[in-house]
Amino acid sequence: MNLFTDLRDRVIQALDQMAEAGELPQGLDHANVTVEPPRDPAHGDMATNAAMVLAKPAGLKPRDIAERLAARLTDDRITSAEVAGPGFLNLRLSPAVWQGIVRDALVAGADYGRSTIGAEQKVNVEFVSANPTGPMHVGHVRGAVFGDALANLLDFSGHDVTREYYINDGGAQVDVLARSAYERYREANGLEPEIREGLYPGDYLIPVGEALKAKYGDSLLDRPESEWLAEIRDFATEAMMEVIREDLDALGVRMDVYSSEKALYGSGRIEAAIERLRGMDLIYRGVLEPPKGKLPEDWEEREQLLFRSSAHGDDVDRPIQKSDGAWTYFAPDIAYHWDKIDRGFDQLIDVFGADHGGYVKRMNAAVKALSNGRVPLDIKLIQLVKLFKNGEPFKMSKRAGTFVTLRDVVEEAGADVTRFIMLTRKNDAALDFDFAKVLEQSKDNPVWYVQYANARVNSVLRRAAEAGIDASDAALTAADLSVLSHPAELDLARKIAEWPRLVEHAARAHEPHRIAFFLYEIASELHSLWNRGNDDLSLRFLQEGDAATSQGKIALARAVGVVISGGLAILGVRPAEEMR
Repeated sequence: MNLFTDLRDRVIQALDQMAEAGELPQGLDHANVTVEPPRDPAHGDMATNAAMVLAKPAGLKPRDIAERLAARLTDDRITSAEVAGPGFLNLRLSPAVWQGIVRDALVAGADYGRSTIGAEQKVNVEFVSANPTGPMHVGHVRGAVFGDALANLLDFSGHDVTREYYINDGGAQVDVLARSAYERYREANGLEPEIREGLYPGDYLIPVGEALKAKYGDSLLDRPESEWLAEIRDFATEAMMEVIREDLDALGVRMDVYSSEKALYGSGRIEAAIERLRGMDLIYRGVLEPPKGKLPEDWEEREQLLFRSSAHGDDVDRPIQKSDGAWTYFAPDIAYHWDKIDRGFDQLIDVFGADHGGYVKRMNAAVKALSNGRVPLDIKLIQLVKLFKNGEPFKMSKRAGTFVTLRDVVEEAGADVTRFIMLTRKNDAALDFDFAKVLEQSKDNPVWYVQYANARVNSVLRRAAEAGIDASDAALTAADLSVLSHPAELDLARKIAEWPRLVEHAARAHEPHRIAFFLYEIASELHSLWNRGNDDLSLRFLQEGDAATSQGKIALARAVGVVISGGLAILGVRPAEEMR
């Protein structure tokens, strides 16, 4: 149940009644009518802007509409409707409404807050897509966590989600990987490796070299590069993808689909995508003006094949083929996104590193053109993560040779802590990851604070069982919830009521960090109520000698646990049963 949607429906019903009675014109558009918590809780439980947004099209004063609407809204749930300011309407709800929210959460259980706004739309979330040239580094961690949490969030809100990894195995970097692996193969055969500048120096390729020796012996040592490059490239790429899959698994991320860039070459799909754009008069030969500042690597001062991306919102047109006939990096990306459109996705989401900001407009232009504007593309840019310990920059082992790996971070902090902390900032804001702070037990550590709240809920359930009180969900659902009458208890119930609305807003905005923020807020309210029980015994969840009252109060704690567990599941974090 979404209380906000339910009350909005009640407001719309009253507006329709006003129209039938001649108090409002027929056929007014109610799309912008909202019911939300007021900025100041002292003004009421809910506020609606109905009179404000309908005044102009209705040709009436906002306050006149608000006063007539107020007279039609009061019922057994809405105890008062008060006009405020120029025409806002503040609503106060019966305590029974908030008590009912607790019961709703218990009845729904893990499905509390689940939404149908996605209407089973097929959404492709492409994320990570790291080059298969080595283990994932700390920069990939945040994108992996964000993409996976976003996919969970969209699934929870009723979308049909596919998690996809695009393997960049078609560029020059995989040739560099092959040459680097060959040197480790030579090393495995007792020769000194020549890790010259431009090759990948990390020790992670030593096992690949040993695996190559196990397969080929010394038979490749005296053969020219032209004879071994392709074979070793495929071997090393698959070996690195296995490492990447293991890295993702350590972080709790599992992909539904792995797509290969290399598979596009020679398949005719790149050419077919370009021909489709040519049929729209979006492909032409021309010479681009030199860009201001630093020259990008795909710019040439000569005639090239160009995509007229400026016709679909880009700043300039983009090259798709170099003068020597080779495709630019953009060309296979166009074909890949057309493939996703052909697979029937209703919406595409790409999660890129911040260094891909220049790709946003051109990729949006290509998808808009290829889908005739039918399929939206949302590109989320992930800002950098800076590692600290006790406030000082933290230098880790760098087993990869030149960077800190995902596995280094997970082994140091744990997957659950890593995932939660990576979602404590919006994706386009930089994030500081302090290993000391993320592991400390304090209110300043959001993951510990949320997990501690969940552990407290479970401790209440254990203590109830020890006291012989039935604290099963069935018993708590049937409990007398009218005992939840204190303002602090009702405030916590109000917070529980916000969860379904928060899920919908976060899903629409593609912002899973909102889930982490909300969990911290509801944990804070639970801790506050818990601490107040130290001074006011009537606020304790367990009331000595009064099983019936205890069940009603335990139901509130259990409902908070339902929300926290559901939110942590979206973030991909396991809830803590107890804290040491």
